[in-house]
Amino acid sequence: MIRALIFDVDGTLAETEEAHLMAFNAAFDELGLGWHWDEALNHELLAIAGGFERLRFFQARLPEEARLDDAGLAALHAVKKRHYERLLAEGALELRPGVRALIDAAREAGLRCAVVTASSNASFGALVRGCFRQPVAELFDVVVTGGDVSRKKPDPQGYLLALEKLGLSAAEALAFEDSPVGHAAARAAGLDVVVTPSRHGPQDDDYGTSPVLPSLAPEFWPHFGFSPAQKDAGQP
Repeated sequence: MIRALIFDVDGTLAETEEAHLMAFNAAFDELGLGWHWDEALNHELLAIAGGFERLRFFQARLPEEARLDDAGLAALHAVKKRHYERLLAEGALELRPGVRALIDAAREAGLRCAVVTASSNASFGALVRGCFRQPVAELFDVVVTGGDVSRKKPDPQGYLLALEKLGLSAAEALAFEDSPVGHAAARAAGLDVVVTPSRHGPQDDDYGTSPVLPSLAPEFWPHFGFSPAQKDAGQP
């Protein structure tokens, strides 16, 4: 019996990558680095989980004299996060179709909701304030962010920690992801996964037997067995 839904954030709850890209480029400009990520490069870098890790991967291809040390990268990443939080506060993002309705229906049905994301706690909080206009604790029972783990997706550590905090087995939860990296992490934790590919990520990857849906709009809920009519039974 499913007792909890566990959501990825970037690309799953909202198409955050446009705001992330804008924030990275704003940070590069603010610090006078002369770097610029276009959409094609950003698409390539999305294979790397975590903003700091993305920066490190990117600069490895630069001449050594153009690279920043870890302290410099950390400072750059902090500036990027500030710009990202500003963009969210300004209303730069909306939730993907069906996300809010699914979370509301799941909570009404007695299911618990959780988040597993490589984003920082501050960035996730900014997204919730900007998109949900509601405190995190009113929406999600458990939140695992990048600062809570030592290994990011596709490693299953974040999902395993979420299950531990929920006090549930993998068979009692269902994960929602948008990318091959996230799907691999959830499956490695033993979870069934629903995939709603982000428009900024791969569109034709093989997700095995996991359902791949255009969005989480209510008309697609039957594909993963959820119906609000089942709320009295307490299960999707």
